[in-house]
Amino acid sequence: MALRWSTGDFDLEFTTDADAPVTLRSFTPAGTPPGPPATTSPLVEVQALGHGRFPGSHRYTCTTVGSRLRYTGHDLTGGELHLHQADPVTGLHATSVFSPSARAVRTWTVLRADQPITVQAVTSLVLGTFVNADSTIEDLDVLWGDNDWVAESRWHRAPLREVGLPAMDPAVHHHMNRARMAVTTRSSWSTGERLPTGLIVGPDAGLAFQIEHNGAWHWEIGEDRTGASLALLGPTDAEHQWSLVLAPGETFTSVPVAITVARGNDPVGAALAGLTAHRRALVAAKGTAGLEGPLPVVFNDYMNTLMGDPTAAKILPLAEAAARAGADYYCIDAGWYDDDAGGWWDAVGEWEPSASRFPDGLGAVLDRIRELGLVPGIWLEPEVVGVRSKIADILPADAFFQRGGHRVVEHGRYQLDLRHPAARTHLDAVVDRLVGMGVGFFKLDYNIMPGPGTDVGGLAPGAGLLEHCRAYLSWLDAVLARHPGLLIENCASGGMRADYAILSRLHLQSTSDQQDPVMYPAIAAATPASILPEQAGHWGYAQPEMSAEESAFTLVAGITGRLYLSGHLARMDDEQLALVATAVAAHRELLPHNASAVPSWPLGLEHRGPWQAFALHTEQAVVVTVWRLPGASGTLELALPALRGEHVVCDQVFPAPGTPGIGDWSCAWNAADGVLRIATDVPAPTARVLRLTRERI
Repeated sequence: MALRWSTGDFDLEFTTDADAPVTLRSFTPAGTPPGPPATTSPLVEVQALGHGRFPGSHRYTCTTVGSRLRYTGHDLTGGELHLHQADPVTGLHATSVFSPSARAVRTWTVLRADQPITVQAVTSLVLGTFVNADSTIEDLDVLWGDNDWVAESRWHRAPLREVGLPAMDPAVHHHMNRARMAVTTRSSWSTGERLPTGLIVGPDAGLAFQIEHNGAWHWEIGEDRTGASLALLGPTDAEHQWSLVLAPGETFTSVPVAITVARGNDPVGAALAGLTAHRRALVAAKGTAGLEGPLPVVFNDYMNTLMGDPTAAKILPLAEAAARAGADYYCIDAGWYDDDAGGWWDAVGEWEPSASRFPDGLGAVLDRIRELGLVPGIWLEPEVVGVRSKIADILPADAFFQRGGHRVVEHGRYQLDLRHPAARTHLDAVVDRLVGMGVGFFKLDYNIMPGPGTDVGGLAPGAGLLEHCRAYLSWLDAVLARHPGLLIENCASGGMRADYAILSRLHLQSTSDQQDPVMYPAIAAATPASILPEQAGHWGYAQPEMSAEESAFTLVAGITGRLYLSGHLARMDDEQLALVATAVAAHRELLPHNASAVPSWPLGLEHRGPWQAFALHTEQAVVVTVWRLPGASGTLELALPALRGEHVVCDQVFPAPGTPGIGDWSCAWNAADGVLRIATDVPAPTARVLRLTRERI
């Protein structure tokens, strides 16, 4: 029997036969013929102790419980589809929830037990590739992103047959392929190893997905009788030491995931456009502070500037210069609490202002920042307490992560467990006190990983971590509810926790701690695949010793993202500061475009080379950011097929032509081929923001 459901954007068809588990037979753009079944894998897979897999493998798409699930009904609630199944042997009930979200569908699994059962893994969704009815595994590529400190957003593209799904003959071996292509991130840095976004693409269609969890997760691609299947999960026993004993009547909800499919000549761009629309819908649904109105420009005094050594004497000239440059907020970064001559790393936790750094008090500095027309902000690392901090002895032992009765220590810090009311009370008091002093912006950092998790409460470590991660989200929600209008930046050693569990709530995401401006373009160009342009905070740290071209180069990335200013502006002359001010003005002019545009990558998302580029498209214009790095030739051709056949005008948004110290770039548009040709003899590094506007004839 078939069950069909439409979101308006997509048509979904499920098989609900009496002698087989439910499968998602087809998932296509609305009005598209469904084609043959894309997978025979069950919609829900559950690995449970005492039941295991058949046949044995590392995969999560061959569980015994999953194979026994049977359809018991469905209902529509608030526009969502709830599809129910049960296992007659264990009495386990599984409900798959499908929730429309712009040009994507969010989904998760809810388990309920009738008798005790130990769950070791549960999928949020298993589905086929749904790329094209005529495509086979041999036609499919997978795209995934590696993510490391100061080396974020490194995308790769490879054929499925080359990255984990070797060809074999199931008829000879009597079993399907047991191999998999697996991608995992461990511990509490949700993007500390890999990005939670991926794609499977064919010649003219693509499937894109993201896992929306601020902790450990896993996804994998395997092969079944009809082709490739994709399994999306949160934490698991094998990868993350996660398991959970469900007692009769108890429930467990998996982490949410989002999926989209698209057709077109640019399947990567088309599929990621769907996720971009979903992210904006998710942010709007959460009412993320600040993103419903004008987007402020933040000056932060850390990167390549004060580097964690703020004082009143250093901050005030910077704040005055930041105001002259056009910034809206001034964020005092790390070190404001340090009375220990730089030895604060393992003593943090009280978050009291330093008396030596602020002789007249931190309040006086915040007052002066407000007098300059800026909103004061401050850096905070709320989840950690240094091993030398008094807070480590004041709070109860159960307010910290533990393993086997010992506190978890990482890099001289303890990890707070936000399940514990004392931990939340402590952090609420810190935030409320600082807001009471006039702080309107927090940069929330997070620089440790506490391993698999905590076993406080008798849980498996991974289960303790999952509960803490969900408690952290609850804490954020409560902070924002208490302080309407408060803006919060998400940071974890740069971009190590850049997921849409957190980003659906918070205003700005640090994209990197990268201090070398020549290394930043590759990060900035790829970031829109996983982070909305209007949330992607790219550092712009122009310095007085830089040439005009070098300063412009450092500022370009933020103009088509969120310009996150730093640099020794107070030491600049009028001409140098004017260049920064024009960057802020150009950024502010483009913000409405950035906040509604969809990204594309004329050189390929996975491209790495001496030229870097990406584009942001709206109906009105295409804005292209281009960097020429050392070793690049003097010319570049960028294919923009969305504009093929159009008459367009190309103008240079930043730096403006004629700016002192800025050389010439030229651009020529070939309408017939849809190609933008760029030429320059300005020595690298050099960069420009170009805008292509359709010309009315």
